[in-house]
Amino acid sequence: MNSKVSRRALFGSAAGVLLSRTAAIANRAETQKSVVSLVKGEQRRANVLASLQAIDDQLAPQLKLRKSVVIKPNLVSTTRQLAATHADALRGILDYLDTRWRGPVCIAESSAGDTLAGYDNFQYATLVNEYRRMQVSLVDLNEEALYQTIHILNGDMHPQPVRLASRLLDPDAFVISAGVLKTHNVVVATMSIKNMALGAPLHNRKGEARWNDKRIYHGGVRQTHYGIVRTAERMKANWGVAVIDGYEGMEGNGPASGTPVPSRIAIASPDFVAADRIGIECMGIRAEWPAYLIWSGEMGIGRYDLSQIALRGEKPESVRMPYRMHNDIERELQWMGPLEELPPKLG
Repeated sequence: MNSKVSRRALFGSAAGVLLSRTAAIANRAETQKSVVSLVKGEQRRANVLASLQAIDDQLAPQLKLRKSVVIKPNLVSTTRQLAATHADALRGILDYLDTRWRGPVCIAESSAGDTLAGYDNFQYATLVNEYRRMQVSLVDLNEEALYQTIHILNGDMHPQPVRLASRLLDPDAFVISAGVLKTHNVVVATMSIKNMALGAPLHNRKGEARWNDKRIYHGGVRQTHYGIVRTAERMKANWGVAVIDGYEGMEGNGPASGTPVPSRIAIASPDFVAADRIGIECMGIRAEWPAYLIWSGEMGIGRYDLSQIALRGEKPESVRMPYRMHNDIERELQWMGPLEELPPKLG
């Protein structure tokens, strides 16, 4: 028997071992970071599906531990499609779940307006028939009227309770944020965290005296950012995946009155903060501007530092389209620095 080994075989084997070790090191390094996928393409539904498939290894194990799936769309407007989650973005999410999930799926929102009117205007009801096996249901969280409370700071800097939809706090639910890539009139940009934190507070049911806990969040620029972070901290425990539909984003006077940007992207991550960080990178927004995202990173809600994010797919610089900011951007940034009027220092 010839026991000699060719130089080609020897070095080929060594190269294979080296590549295997390199891949193992890369995989270990990725496990220390938050994984985010970024997809670009010409079909909204396909983009969303591809963004989820790219991180399936991150999602599937957690999905198996839950008893229900709740998809939280963004219906800041119930009449203007550009401002709201598109039904095709929801189809992309449901396509992903179709072969991986056997329980009920609920699409749930608490719009500042009439949630059910938004479902009708954006044709969400068609999803119930299209995905009949998954028992898709549409829920108006305001009318369901089940809530838990937390305290945030109001305009007078006093702690005040707000009512958050219980369904979005269910520990047995795998909650999916189906947000949109948009500028914002208070907090610079809105994507995943903002969709969840300001979508959870409720308002009155039809026929009740008027009240709206979303308004409590708007007591001042600093209070709004802080209220979002406090709410995200409370909701984080059962967050499953953030999906940001940037097929057609909104620039200018978002989140409802801006103009379209054909970004043609989708972003997904189990880390909602990391997903939003990649979102603002794609929008060309300065990282030091959105206080609620910075503070969410500092408070451990997610990772905001790019060095702690493992990206799969496109690079933000390859798809970046600088978004025009809201007309009030200078006023929005007044959260930075010291307060101009300080309270008296006693004691």
